[in-house]
Amino acid sequence: MNPEPRTRFPRWVYGTGSEPDARFSLANERTFLAWVRTSLALLASGVALEALAVPVEPWARSAAALVLVALGILAPVQAWVGWARAERALRLGRPLPSPVLAGPLGLGLLVTGVLLLVGLLAA
Repeated sequence: MNPEPRTRFPRWVYGTGSEPDARFSLANERTFLAWVRTSLALLASGVALEALAVPVEPWARSAAALVLVALGILAPVQAWVGWARAERALRLGRPLPSPVLAGPLGLGLLVTGVLLLVGLLAA
């Protein structure tokens, strides 16, 4: 027995359109979980960078760790927003939207890499 759409959360996603093929909803859920795993990896990398004796200038190491932790906080936002937007698009038969925060996350990783490279060369 399927629950009524009004009892499922979030209502603004499940209360619209028709039920999509379960395979597409499950693939959307796997993408959500991949973003969550990415978040955990980013957070762990930021903490490890500060906790371990990495041969990088301290200012660069701290800045890179801060960027990684900030990205780790943004990734679950992307997970939730991306999941909801994709599920709603599936239910309404619309094209799938692009990730909202993929650009800022990629740019943040680029900045992290540059900080670490400069910090390694300066050490």
